[in-house]
Amino acid sequence: MTGAKKKKKSMLWGKMHTPQCEDIIQWCRKRLPILDWAPHYNLKENLLPDTVSGIMLAVQQVTQGLAFAVLSSVHPVFGLYGSLFPAIIYAIFGMGRHVATGTFALTSLISANAVERIVPQNIQNLTTQSNTSVLGLSDFEMQRIHVAVAVSFLGGVIQVAMFVLQLGSATFVVTEPVISAMTTGAATHVVTSQVKYLLGMKMPYISGPLGFFYIYAYVFENIKSVRLEALLLSLLSIVVLVLVKELNEQFKKKIKVVLPVDLVLIIAASFACYCTNMENTYGLEVVGRIPQGIPSPRAPPMNILSAVITEAFGVALVGYVASLALAQGSAKKFKYSIDDNQEFLAHGLSNIVSSFFFCIPSAAAMGRTAGLYSTGAKTQVACLISCIFVLIVIYAIGPLLYWLPMCVLASIIVVGLKGMLIQFRDLKKYWNVDKIDWGIWVSTYVFTICFAANVGLLFGVVCTIAIVIGRFPRAMTLSIKNMKEMEFKVKTEMDSENLQQVKIISINNPLVFLNAKKFYADLMNIIQKENACNQPLDDTSKCEQNTLLNSLSNGNCNEGVSQSCPNEKCSLILDCSGFTFFDYSGVSMLVEVYMDCKGRSVDVLLAHCTASLIKAMTYYGNLDSEKPIFFESVSAAISHIHSNKASDKLLFGNLDLPKMSLLS
Repeated sequence: MTGAKKKKKSMLWGKMHTPQCEDIIQWCRKRLPILDWAPHYNLKENLLPDTVSGIMLAVQQVTQGLAFAVLSSVHPVFGLYGSLFPAIIYAIFGMGRHVATGTFALTSLISANAVERIVPQNIQNLTTQSNTSVLGLSDFEMQRIHVAVAVSFLGGVIQVAMFVLQLGSATFVVTEPVISAMTTGAATHVVTSQVKYLLGMKMPYISGPLGFFYIYAYVFENIKSVRLEALLLSLLSIVVLVLVKELNEQFKKKIKVVLPVDLVLIIAASFACYCTNMENTYGLEVVGRIPQGIPSPRAPPMNILSAVITEAFGVALVGYVASLALAQGSAKKFKYSIDDNQEFLAHGLSNIVSSFFFCIPSAAAMGRTAGLYSTGAKTQVACLISCIFVLIVIYAIGPLLYWLPMCVLASIIVVGLKGMLIQFRDLKKYWNVDKIDWGIWVSTYVFTICFAANVGLLFGVVCTIAIVIGRFPRAMTLSIKNMKEMEFKVKTEMDSENLQQVKIISINNPLVFLNAKKFYADLMNIIQKENACNQPLDDTSKCEQNTLLNSLSNGNCNEGVSQSCPNEKCSLILDCSGFTFFDYSGVSMLVEVYMDCKGRSVDVLLAHCTASLIKAMTYYGNLDSEKPIFFESVSAAISHIHSNKASDKLLFGNLDLPKMSLLS
């Protein structure tokens, strides 16, 4: 008997660990998304918009690559490499169709801390001035890029480790207010770092706690050293950039191709600087020599990894969070899904592989992603096409950028951060939806300004979790009402057995960032099963939880729901009497449910809503003002549905109204 059990066990073990061909193909498609979308790429419809978007993206990649390399305290040419290799790797492993990976201001700032600490500017005169065999750069420049490369490599290793540990599912603790505040604070830091170029000042590198304020203190103390020529050229560049970009945005529907004002400005400024010899005549700082070509790959220096571990964690977390927010926004806008863990792998490999080619830390940037939106990009082919033009710059056009004034480059960067800086407008939104989220935004921004982006991010997450833990003890789950009594009342009052199909779902928990995604997933499952299940309404099972902790678990609501005829219009009543409290993420998800159901021809009605919930939802979303969606009770909502029955002309089966408690 024992032998038979062992034999059976070994057979099961063999079946479990024998990979089938289909399993391997499925795994490859899951981990290499390019294998999923590339075979179905529509050349006729997508190639032209992707090409146009790729050309426009290449302009952004080149300008931001040069500027963010300087921001990272390394030679500008390494920014061009950072605009090439990460984009290729992400196109293979990433799932965001409109995510443009490359150099990133936040990761460059964090990387600069390590570079300036380990290879400070004052040792430049102590190092040998002989040119190395790599691109003819000095030993000092190579020492600096080695530090930045080490940060990129270790940051990528940390991201891949998080992918292995499946920590992508834990990113829900990073809420939208925290991301908004952190990125806005980091953008403020980037603008501050460009002040010395905008004013044409010579300034030592200042960082650390309260470094933001020390920089402006230094500027005001040395205000007489401002170069008027650099200031005027910076102001002129900013005005031209803002004006033309606003016109492009206003008339983008009427014109097929927007004016690449960044490229035009770079060419015009470089030509003017060359003709007037501004570098020597007015003392303007220029980009300088850009070496041609790409050096042979070289392994990152392993001996300094322990010295940059703090910056590596900052690059891994800040870069991933900012990139994931853009990927999720892209997926939501264009109706597709992404895997949070796969994004860890994609960005981790982008940093690891690119570090062998002298690339600074990479991530997705809001300006580049918004550019792909506005130019009509369809897939990651746009990013691959941009890489071709970046290669042309590296091998042919790069040396011509010698005369590009740094003040013009700084102006392009400052204007490019507009999307992050205008997130200050979110304050009004958070104040009207949830004042606690408003307080989290302000405090996270202050911590980011006073310390750094990674510190602000950590503070925001800890603060959010602490506040939710403090609020949850006030939450109480509701017991399911006696539906027989309610059905009897409805039938008696309406005196009708033929009504629209109505689904009543009770929300028995607070709706916050911890359970907002699961609330959405469970509700969509119910709606989808509505079209797939062949059980009558009487057989609908209930999904019930007794405790708040169980309702926050990762389980799914697998209850069957009734069939809906394709031509029938359904109604969904959400009983919100169990909403003890909510936050911005909860309101955002509730509005998203309303809009998605509206697209599926499912009417959503909310009963027992508090005044604060009604105010928050009305302020946040573009709700249908012609149809009432808020009702004092479930009975009032059903009466409203009954009153519209004749106009809709949609008849359903027997009026059996199941009520279930939704796992949220």
